[in-house]
Amino acid sequence: MLNKAILIVDFVSNMGWRYINFRVGHLIQVKLGWFQKKFPASPPHKSFITLNDWQQSQIPFLINSKEAIELDKNLSESLESRFRESLKNNITFFSSQQFQLDKETQWSVNPSSGHQYDMTKHWSQIPDLSKEAGDIKFVWEKARFSYLYDILRYDHHSGSDQSRFVLSEIEDFIDSNPINLGPQYKCSQEISLRVLNWTYAIHFYKHSEALTPVLFDKIINSIYWQLYHVRENIHFSRIAVRNNHAITESLMLYVSGLLFPFIPETQKWSKEGLKWFEQEIDYQIYEDGTFLQYSMNYHRVVVQLLTWAIRLNDLNGLRFRESVYTKAQKSLDFLDACLDENSGSLPNYGSNDGALFFKFTDLDYRDYTSQLDDLRMALHNEAVLPSESFAWYGMSEPRFVDHPQPELASFEIGGYYIINENKVKTFIRCGAYKDRPAQADNLHLDIWVNGINYLWDNGSYKYNTEDRYIKHFTGTAGHNTVTINDNDQMLKGGRFIWYHWIKKAKASLTKNSNYIFDGSMDAYIQLGTINHNRRVEKTPGILEWNITDKVSSNQNQEIKQHWHINPLVQESITFVAIDAEGKKLLPTVEEKWYSSYYGVKEKSIALSFSTLSTSIATQLIIKA
Repeated sequence: MLNKAILIVDFVSNMGWRYINFRVGHLIQVKLGWFQKKFPASPPHKSFITLNDWQQSQIPFLINSKEAIELDKNLSESLESRFRESLKNNITFFSSQQFQLDKETQWSVNPSSGHQYDMTKHWSQIPDLSKEAGDIKFVWEKARFSYLYDILRYDHHSGSDQSRFVLSEIEDFIDSNPINLGPQYKCSQEISLRVLNWTYAIHFYKHSEALTPVLFDKIINSIYWQLYHVRENIHFSRIAVRNNHAITESLMLYVSGLLFPFIPETQKWSKEGLKWFEQEIDYQIYEDGTFLQYSMNYHRVVVQLLTWAIRLNDLNGLRFRESVYTKAQKSLDFLDACLDENSGSLPNYGSNDGALFFKFTDLDYRDYTSQLDDLRMALHNEAVLPSESFAWYGMSEPRFVDHPQPELASFEIGGYYIINENKVKTFIRCGAYKDRPAQADNLHLDIWVNGINYLWDNGSYKYNTEDRYIKHFTGTAGHNTVTINDNDQMLKGGRFIWYHWIKKAKASLTKNSNYIFDGSMDAYIQLGTINHNRRVEKTPGILEWNITDKVSSNQNQEIKQHWHINPLVQESITFVAIDAEGKKLLPTVEEKWYSSYYGVKEKSIALSFSTLSTSIATQLIIKA
């Protein structure tokens, strides 16, 4: 009972009473069925504007129409292939794996588990987590409609017209998903993305005969009720979740007044959304440009949303408060420093759920260069590399600039330390948490050489899967750091919850004759609080790293140093490890898992050294 009480106090201390009170109130409303009244199923149809009036209104948007896009036609084989598969309803999920969907059940069946949701059930009665249903993200993925961008791009580059197919997909969703019934209304972020993507599609096909007055009216009615849903449920994301969901939804409410000014309520929603969007950007992007979700891919989500926001404001002659632009630039500074310039990738660090909302190029999902340059263009009309995505945002004639990376980069608030030297990147994590952590991965070390990730972060795999996979991908042993008695640095709770957040962590990164990182943290509170210090020393120009891990209060406790190795370069890495007593340690080598794309497991090599002494000093040499 005492331990449980301590965990409750710890949880309340971390999350705050505002969060606790909201979650309790939300649960009561769900149990009593109040949401079924607040969000009525199949509400009355509403009409706001005729198709002809909308076509004539010239509402500013990223593009005017299909015909107005200024972009050379260049149809790639990969784009044509994805388009052909989409026509057959063989949809690419999370930029990585294809699922052949049945037309009749494409919005209701999870293709990963085979579970079919009850489309007559109110969204509030559908659980987020269910072993039977599997990961709900799989039933949401097509319903985001992000796959439409491949079809729009194919239309442009091929000179064809797929308007009937695209608009029939939207209509099929409307007919198959009555408002507020089924899993597609469970998440307001998913709704917001769907509305943004539908909006892009109807602007693209603005002059198509397939966009009839009746269908247009049907789409706008559905958009209205989905916006209504987002507004009425916005505080769930702003209080109970407070991450990229809140940014997406508040942005959707803000731009509703710009995109749908003919809907009377959007003027009020837009004012509220603007206030909340600016608040969330201020809060969620730290002063050093790092992001409260401690995730590279979720930070890219925010970069994409900022690009939409800044572009739509510019087109309407509007401007956010200055802090939004400051935080956008600081985000670029951080992500630019973390980028591996040889591959265009960022470390596979933090939660990686496969999100890439607006894919306007053929670049691989793990390549971040396009999205970073899109935001750079929106801010300064500057870019490092050419990209067709600029035209899809309505931007042109960039000033191409060199953007040299800093040799040493320290981001102390978020807790990231990076060494950039001649195609070699050393990335180290060391930070305290003031916002909810997703993974217990402090003092993780990532190494890249010539665009190859030699020592890597294993990724996320799935949010709802077997316990052994959740422990591996989110736990300490799944990262290049140290465990004590096989414990995680923090104590795992249910779902996305960690207890005993790391509150004390500090580090420095310097260069004299060598690069030296020195970081420490107080962790393992469940074991009585143990300090872990990691020192990483590297000689410039030489592919050798010397890593020393020391822990305090280590009597009869096993220190285990973990290394996760890209199997393609396993033979190129040499480890020599010695403990505090001068004993050379023999490695334990196992096959584990790596997930570069959400929902996909690949082989990874896990190598570890163990000792009952107080330290492990390891020499790591790469022969590239």
